[in-house]
Amino acid sequence: MSTASSLSSPASPDGAEAATGPACRAFPPDAHGSRRRRTYTAHVSAGDTTVTAAEPEFAGAFGLSPGEICGRDLCDLLLARLPGSLRRRLADLSEGRSSCFTERVTGRDGTGRTFRGHLTAVAVADPDGPAGLVILLSPAEDREPPERQDGLTLSRLDAHVLEGVASGASTVQLASRLYMSRQGVEYRVGRLLRRFDAPNRPALVARAHGLGMFAAGQWPPRVLPHLVE
Repeated sequence: MSTASSLSSPASPDGAEAATGPACRAFPPDAHGSRRRRTYTAHVSAGDTTVTAAEPEFAGAFGLSPGEICGRDLCDLLLARLPGSLRRRLADLSEGRSSCFTERVTGRDGTGRTFRGHLTAVAVADPDGPAGLVILLSPAEDREPPERQDGLTLSRLDAHVLEGVASGASTVQLASRLYMSRQGVEYRVGRLLRRFDAPNRPALVARAHGLGMFAAGQWPPRVLPHLVE
């Protein structure tokens, strides 16, 4: 199941990681019994920390279905060592004071069991303003890059547009950066949305991350060289 279609409508010094004990467990294995699993993705609204869409695997880590996790407050699902730190950093993203951050988190499922992971949040902009936040969640003990879809390549210009969208750049910023018109940027973004079967920019970014198109641990995001024609 693709990231786009399955989405229904280094640690920070103040990282949100709770103390662990016997109840702490790793992420569940995938369908093949392997723990080498790609990053799980979800969307959070730009105005608050409400989950608006999530992959089944993202929701399943918290013991929920995609329908059940939508409308839940992301910060209520995570245990924070410093209360309010994660909420404050997400607010900074929503209000444009930052564009991306990564920190260690501890989540809790419906049975009270906990799991550790790394959460990356990226602000994505639409022409009319903030479109929302893309949330990437990966097991703490497994930082392997996501699996890549073979045969997927982009033109150099499309790669630059995708990198800009993934870094949270607006249409105006991309037009200036790439020496294009606003209409040209929107045309390119529209083509990428159709190609990746993504309904909006956050879903496009989540889909690209899910396919392992970006170099691991690099900011701003860069499409892997061998995927650029």
